[in-house]
This record gives sequence, C-alpha cells and structure tokens, in this order.
Amino acid sequence: MSTATAKEEEAAAAAAPAMVGEEAAARAALKRYEALLTVRAKAVKGKGAWYWAHLEPVLVPPAETGMPPKAVKLRCALCSAVFSASNPSRTASEHLKRGTCPNFASPPPGPAGASALQPAPTPTQQLALPSNSTASSPVPISSIAPSSSHHHSNPHHHHHQQQQSGSRKRHSMPPAYTPAEPVSHHHHLVVVDPSLVYPSALPALPAPPPPHQSELVLSGGKGDFSALAMLEDSVKRLKSPKASPVTMMPKPQADAALALLSDWFLESSPGVSLSAASHPKLRAFLRHVGLPDLQRADLAGPRLDARFAEARADATARVRDALFFQLAADGWREQVVTLCVNLPNGTSVFHRAVPVPAMAPSDYAEELMLEAVASVSASGSSSDLHRCAGIISDRFKSKALRDLEKKNYWMVNLSCQIHSFTRLVWDFARELSLFRSATAKSAKLAAFFNAEQTARSLLHKHQIQQLGHASLLRVAHVPFNGNGRNYRAAFEMLEDILNSAHPLHRAVQEDSYKLVCIDDSAAREIAEMVHSEAFWIEVDAVHSLVKLIFDMVREMEADRPLVGQCLPLWEELRSKVRDWCEKFNTDEGAALNVLEKRFRKSYHPAWSAAFILDPLYLVKDASGRYLPPFKCLTPDQEKDVDRLITRMVSREEAHLVLMELMKWRSDGLDPLYAQAVQVRQPDPSTGRMKVANKQSSRLVWETCLSELKSLGKVAVRLIFLHATSRGFRCTPSMVRWLCAPGTMASGNDRAHRLVFVAANSKLERRDFSSDEDKDAELLAEGDDDDVPGTVEP
Repeated sequence: MSTATAKEEEAAAAAAPAMVGEEAAARAALKRYEALLTVRAKAVKGKGAWYWAHLEPVLVPPAETGMPPKAVKLRCALCSAVFSASNPSRTASEHLKRGTCPNFASPPPGPAGASALQPAPTPTQQLALPSNSTASSPVPISSIAPSSSHHHSNPHHHHHQQQQSGSRKRHSMPPAYTPAEPVSHHHHLVVVDPSLVYPSALPALPAPPPPHQSELVLSGGKGDFSALAMLEDSVKRLKSPKASPVTMMPKPQADAALALLSDWFLESSPGVSLSAASHPKLRAFLRHVGLPDLQRADLAGPRLDARFAEARADATARVRDALFFQLAADGWREQVVTLCVNLPNGTSVFHRAVPVPAMAPSDYAEELMLEAVASVSASGSSSDLHRCAGIISDRFKSKALRDLEKKNYWMVNLSCQIHSFTRLVWDFARELSLFRSATAKSAKLAAFFNAEQTARSLLHKHQIQQLGHASLLRVAHVPFNGNGRNYRAAFEMLEDILNSAHPLHRAVQEDSYKLVCIDDSAAREIAEMVHSEAFWIEVDAVHSLVKLIFDMVREMEADRPLVGQCLPLWEELRSKVRDWCEKFNTDEGAALNVLEKRFRKSYHPAWSAAFILDPLYLVKDASGRYLPPFKCLTPDQEKDVDRLITRMVSREEAHLVLMELMKWRSDGLDPLYAQAVQVRQPDPSTGRMKVANKQSSRLVWETCLSELKSLGKVAVRLIFLHATSRGFRCTPSMVRWLCAPGTMASGNDRAHRLVFVAANSKLERRDFSSDEDKDAELLAEGDDDDVPGTVEP
C-alpha cells in the first residue's frame, strides 16, 4: 500500500466523526426549528405569546459550503434583524418592548408594555443586508401613530445610544433556508464593517415613537395583530417579490401524483370525505411539494368516472376468468343490501348495492337474487346460469333460497353462519331463565344509580378513583321484544356493571348511601343486590356466554370460513357451552337443547358433503392413510352426503359419482398431498394457527385426483363456497347517499359508482374490518405516555 493511500485513509477516518457530528447538529437544528414553528403557529391563532406575530424562526446554513443548516435564529418581521433563538421572550423584551426595533409602534397593553425603551446596537454589530432587505421595505402599518407624525433623532445622539446597548448580535437573512444551488445570483450572509461600506456620515434611523404617543387601537382587539402582521408581510412581498423556494413538479410527475391521490380519496371513501380535498392544510401541502390543487368537482366527476370504469373492467375480467361463482347477499335487515361475488380462487368482487328502505318480502328477494345471478353470468364467457354454484344470504333460508335451489338443482343455497350464531344469543335469552333474571336485575340496578343523585355521585367518585373516568351505566329494555339490538344492548349493560363492580361495592358502603337507605326501600334492595354473591355469578355467567358467542362471530368475520368448516364450528361451540355449564353450575341439558334447535334450523346437507370432500379434514388412520372423516357424521348426515352429490350431477352420472365416492372413502388421498393441504402457519395479526393455503383443497381435486372426474366436479363447486355472507358492508354515510329521497339520477349514479370503487378496493385488499373499529383499537392501545412525542398539557 502506498504512503499517499494510507494518508487518505487516515484523513477519511479522522473526518468520519466530524461528519457524524455535523449531521447530529443539523438534525438538532431542524428539530428546534420545527418546534419553534409549531409554537409560532399556535401563537398566531391566539394561543401563545404576542411577540410571535413579529418574530419568525429561520434556519442559517454555513456560509458558502452548501451544507445543511446547523443554527436556528429568530428574524424580526418588521426590520429583518436576526437574533439567537435560545430565549424568544428575552429577545422580544430587548428588541420590541424596549424600542430597539425602529418599526415597532408599541407592545401589547399590560405591565410589560410600560417598560423603558432601550437604545439600538452599534453599527459595527450589524450584518450586511441583501439587496432586497429592509432598506427598501415599506414602513409597517403598525408603526404609524394615530395622531402624530414620525420623529427622527439626532445622528450623534443615536450613535451614542447604540454604543450603550448590549452586545447581542443582529443579522439579516431570508426568512427560510433554501439549499444552495449553483446559481450565481444567490445572496449570502457575510459579516461586513459598515465603516468600510457606508460614508462617515451615516443616515439617521427613524427613532422609536415617543413614550407619550397614543397606542394603535384596532377594532378587532388583540386578535387583529396577527392579521395586521400578515397584511404587512403581503405588502413586503409585493414590493420586494422573492422567488418561491418550491418549484412546481414536472407535469408528468404531477399528473401521476394527483392520480394516486385521487385514487386514495375514492377508495377510502367515506372514511376520507371528498370535501377534504378543499381543506386549507391539504392545499398548502400540495403547494409545498409543487403540486396543483385537487378540485372537488374534478374528483367527483372525471376522476370518479375513470376510476369506476377501471374497477368495472377489472371486476368483469376476474368474473370472466372463473368457471363458477357464489353470490353473497348481505344486509336484508338493513336499509341497503350488498351483492358480492365469491370466486373459486378465494377473492371476492363487489356487484352492486340495492337500497331496501322497507322490509323486503321473500318473493322480492328471490327476484333480486336471481336477477343478480343472471347479470353476473352474463358478464362471463357465457350467460349460462349453471356458472352460479350457489347463493348465501343472511335471510330467507326457508323460502327464497330453498325455492331457488329447487328450481336450479345445481345450486347450493346457504344461510349465513354469522346470522345463525347471532340468533342463538336470542334463543338463549328467550329460553334460559338465567338470562331473564340477570338482565332484569341489572337493568333495575343501572336505572337506580343513574337516576338517584346521591347514589350516582358516590358511584362516579369511586369510578374516577378506580377506573380513571366516570360515566352512567347503560340500561337495556327488558323484557326483550325480539329485536337484535336489544340483546346487544343487554350485553353492553352487563359489561358496564361488571366493569363497575368494585365502585358499586364501595358506593353502597358509604355512610351517605346508608342514610338514603333509611327512607328508600329501593336503595335497600339495590344494596342487598350488590352485596349478593349470587347476583354477580348470574351476571358473570350471562356475560361470559354472550361474549363466547360474539368472539366466535368476530373470528368468522375476520376468517370468512368455508362451508366445510360449518360442522367443526358448531362442534367447537358445543364444547365451549359444556365448559360454560360446568364452570357456572348451570343445567347443561337445557343449554344444549337450545343450541341443537338452532343447529337444526341452520343445517344444510352441504355442510356434511363439503366436510367429507375437503382434504383439509382428512383423518390419518392406523395404516397411515388419510381418509374422509365419515366417522364424525351421524347416519342421517351420511345419507345427506349421498343425496346432495347425486342431485348435483346428471342422472346418467349419478351411479358413477356414488362409485367414485366409495373409492374416495376407502382410498383417501396420498399422504404427502394430504399433509401439504393441512399445513398451518401462525397468522401475523392474531398469532393463531391458520391454514397456509386454502386453495390447495380445490387444487388437489383438479390435479392429483383427476381420475375421480364426476366426484371432482362436485367437490370443486362445493368446497369453495363461503359459509358467511358478510363481505363489504355499507357505512352509514353510504346508506345516506344511496337512500337519500329526491336525489337526482346523476347524483344517485355518482353515489353508486363511488360505493363500487370503494367496495372493490376493500375486497381486493381482503380488508373485511371496519375502519372505525380499527381506529378505536388504535386509540385504546396503551397510555399517552407510551406514545412517542406526547406532550403533557
């Protein structure tokens, strides 16, 4: 290695720490600059010190180096003088209140405004100004006295005052840092001795207003000072225009950026309102990065039309590629029914939203669903209705779905499992006396503590001490009238009472509550209820059972199980109900009887057939073969498998398909493929083990089981069917758009287009959760102290 090379390496090693230090200093300066900007922005809005209307934070770059700035200064907006940013309050006192600034009339009223005026600094402490500096700036309006003219002091006397002033340096510089560019006409800040530039007889600076001068009074009060500062700033810019530090983005890049932004607006609707495009902060941001404004009319017009056409073409192409599909109809008990298309590859496509302002009859639902099937089939390679493998809906199982299945033998029409589990809660509430007792007592307790002032005050006191907040207890209307919302309200009431169990106990033990009990029998009854262990066991039991079912419902909403999983889901529920009965010493027979009634109402033979045909549920026997789990079925369910499979094929193939079913029952699947289908991996969001590839069950039938041709055709159309109809649900805003009375045809069409774009975007991302729920979870995570950058009030 040469000596020169070694010296270069030593120099680079020595320079590395210095570069790291410079970067750290630049980051610290930028952080300080941003903090001062935040303080000033609040102050201009009336939430800070008065002097921020005249002081501006600026970044100071090293002279003629092109390096990032490492210093932060404060610039006076009235005279362009520059000061240290270490103590803004002291700077305001010395420069503004004490009369150093030649263009400042008087400080705000108050004790500080009466302080003595301080003399200006000596000329040798000044820095040279750019050519468009304060020497040519207009006199600020705030410096004009209402009833007197300007006075100029004697030059010698003024010079004497400058010599008596402090040694704080004052600099002049542009209001913001702009990175150095190779342009020859840039101004740089250079320290200059005025005696070398100006003649010996310096022109006199305007003297500060005399102390007895009357204060400038504005009709808007102190709030006008910030507006006045903005007016003065505008006048300065008009007289001495400066080139904008931000150049406009090239048109191709700007068009691409605005296209992405508009897509985000449309796909995030209504979580992000289209009216937000005209928000001042968004427009300021767009100007800051060199983009033109995004107009609302453009967003809801040409851009929406283009995005809708793109989404429609993509949806049509995806449906055309699939050999068959399942129609999902959800929201029959809401104001808008959403129709989606489930494809064999596991994806879903939004079809359309249909406003249903009144409770729809069964024949109307049948017509609507058959029309949707025909419309989707027509968008494919052929208009054959056989492409529809089935329909799933959250209503009309016993009438419309069954009639459509009878008329179209190849269809398998199912009821939504989420709806079935939710109805099971209603069944428990109606038929278990435990539910009625716990909810009635809880409603009485909650109503008493909400209405009685002394009891409410005591409860709130202990809620604040133990929970950190105070609130009323939610009350449900009992007895129930069959409305599903009442059952959810009852669950929320039980949840409130359990969360406030300790505050309730403390409240009834207070002496002031005992005084109320002397004359109030209801208070005594409530106190006995709170002290009763049996009451709390009842409340906890009911709450635990409802929570158990609702948790399974939430998992189904997230996982979207297929039809083959229906039997395992109900068996899992049976096991959990048995454990619940054992824990709370409840009659197991009565609880399981309610569950079995709901199971029989929801059951479809396709559950058993898909469970047998899906390789995911194959069971390894003693010889190492993976065989269908026929042992898990009842004799009636085995017959259901035979009947359903023969129904889905032609009469000529009926005998052949039964023979292939016997072969499948005896031989099963190759162990290697069976294990590959059943591979599971942890879900990144929940940590629970899930099937790694749900499509492998169908792909096995189309590849290595191709010799079972007739049975394979049935299997691939059956095992991909979804067990829930819940896909995309319209938000309350969308419901308002679609159901608004008197809406013009063009406006209604735009609403449908916007819903179509947003729905397909959400389904394409496979995001089936609610944005509101995700925001609530985010805000509930941890304390404020855990959030980076949190500032205590």
